[in-house]
Order: sequence, then structure tokens, then C-alpha cells
Amino acid sequence: MPNVEAAPYSEVTIDAATLHAFVVAIWQAAGSEPREAKLVADHLVEANLAGHDSHGVGMIPRYMRSCREGELKLNSHAQLARDAGAVLTVEGARGFGQVMACEAMELGIERAQKLGICAVGLRNAHHIGRIGHWAEQCARAGLVSFHFVNVAGDPLVAPFGGIDRRFGTNPFCAAFPRPGRAPLVLDFATSAIAAGKVRVAFNKGIDAPDGALIDRDGHATRDPGALFGAGEHGALLAFGGATAGHKGSGLAAMCEIFAGALSGGFTSRADTIVTTNAIVNCMLSVIVDPAAFDAPDLQREADGFVHWLKTTRRVDGVDDVLVPGEREDATRGARGAHGIPIDTESWTQIVEAARSAGMPDSEIAKYRAT
Repeated sequence: MPNVEAAPYSEVTIDAATLHAFVVAIWQAAGSEPREAKLVADHLVEANLAGHDSHGVGMIPRYMRSCREGELKLNSHAQLARDAGAVLTVEGARGFGQVMACEAMELGIERAQKLGICAVGLRNAHHIGRIGHWAEQCARAGLVSFHFVNVAGDPLVAPFGGIDRRFGTNPFCAAFPRPGRAPLVLDFATSAIAAGKVRVAFNKGIDAPDGALIDRDGHATRDPGALFGAGEHGALLAFGGATAGHKGSGLAAMCEIFAGALSGGFTSRADTIVTTNAIVNCMLSVIVDPAAFDAPDLQREADGFVHWLKTTRRVDGVDDVLVPGEREDATRGARGAHGIPIDTESWTQIVEAARSAGMPDSEIAKYRAT
């Protein structure tokens, strides 16, 4: 057998059903109604199943701190601020983003099915998490969608050519449904990596990837403490690095304007900095019914392209050329079968969050991780 070096951190493993039940119990203990607790658990556990631990159950401790501060508003619902036919403006009022985004997408899906297209501006929601989750909601209804998101008032990323933080990790997402198969889902932060991935690295005590971080003086670093440690912080870099970072930086700027300004929410600048544990998202979603186009060969053309893409010659060591969403599908299968790994530090923080919500140790013990 090959000599495999042990991971420098410890972790536990928990099956998805047990983890889901634990998350539901935590938020019900904190005061969430059953539907809200379920939607939050659905989203967070699904993020872990898809391999995006940065947006999974490791967010619970911060959510709990935000809740205690009065920033995260439990048991709120999306409010339709303006109905302009094919354009809907939805107020999130810092309610649970997992509820706000779900309800905003329900409104947009219904309108797109009626009119062929709908643009939804969701503003001022608490953290809406992995954006692919909302694109997948649209895809299950047979609809194409694309989404621009800003992390309002939480600048973590330096613009191309700059050192200081000026905007959030501002994700972009797009999805294309394929009947009877998993949709194509492209979902990425406009930073080199998501901030949550740096948090996970910090908790694990491992380095961040090359080219993702700079320290407070603008020097390259792999130390996740540059973002999450004590003292003065550095910044994430936009995707694309030293030669193509203008692409990530430019898309992040457009996400800031499209999501934050166009929705009627807010953009990041000196006088809008969020100083609490709240994470505020605004999102512009465009949802389209493919049946509204004159494209009778839509799926055949899409399938033909995917086949053409995947039959390319491959570089050494590459088994398959993946289309958007395939990596997540494979991870779901593996983690669904073998359990979800969570680093010990994050698991300890989640258990402490459960205690702070009022769950007794005897109840917490029911949700065992190995």
C-alpha cells in the first residue's frame, strides 16, 4: 500500500440523516418553528453532502451568535415589496436566508412559469448559503436560472491591483435543467476561494491554498489566520490570480451592483460595514422557462455539446472531463454512503452552539458522530 501521511487534523464522521435531525433539533431549541428548522437543516446538510463544507453545518455557530445579537430574525418570511409583473422585489429583513431565498424562488418560479421569465431581487436576507441550492430549486421546476449575489457590508476581498478589502466573496451561479438527469450547475465565489473554506482551514490548522490570501501589507500568505486570526487582517484575492484577477474582480463588482443596488438593498462601503456576526446577502435572480424560446432541439443541442466536451483527449492523470455539477454529484454519492466528515474543532463549536440554544447534553448525546 502507498504510504499515506495522516491528516494534520482530526475529524468525526456522521451520517446525513442523523446530522439533519441534529440541526433541526438545534434550531427548534433556539426558537425556530418546525418548517424553518427543516429548511435550514435541508440546506446546510445538503451543502456538506455536496462537498461544500464552507457553507454547511459549520455555519451554525456564527448563525447562533447572530441570533443572540438580535441580528438573525427567526420565524420570518419573505415580504413582497413590489410586484411589477416579470420583476419582483422581495424584502428579507434579515430573516433566515434559507427561508427567504426558498420563498423568493417560489415566487419567481411561479411567475416565470406564467410569463416565461421573471427577475427577482431579494434584499437584506440573512446568509442564504450555497447559491447552487437555489439554482437547483429552479432546475427542479424545469427552469433555467442565473444569480448574482453580494455579501453586503462584509468586505473580505481585495480588488485586482489593490490591498485593502473592498467587496465580499460575491458568488455567481447558473443552472440548466436536464430532464431525467442532474442539472448543469455552475456555482462559485468570485474570490479565489470562499471565505468559509478559509474558516475550515483555520479550524483544521492547515494552510490555505496558494494564491488565495494576502496579509495586511499585501504579501502573499497561506496562513488562514490572515483572515480569521486575532489582530489586523489581510484579504482574500479575487479568482484569476496575478494575471487574470481582473476577471474575478470585475465580476465581483458587478455582483455588488446587480445584487446590492438593483435589488434595493445595499452595497459594501465605509458607512455600511456590518460589525456584528450577521451575514447579509442580496441576490438578483433571473429565472427563465426554456419552453418560452423557439428551441425545439434544446436538449439535443445541450447533450451534443456535453458529449463533445467530454470526448476530448485528456491530460495525463485525468480520468474524466467534468461538466458543472458533476463533482458535487459524485461527492453526494460518497458522503451519502459513508457519512459526512467534520473536523473536530468545527464539531466542538457546533455542540457548543447546541448547548447555547438550550439543548441539554442528554439530548445532544443522541446525535452521535464517530
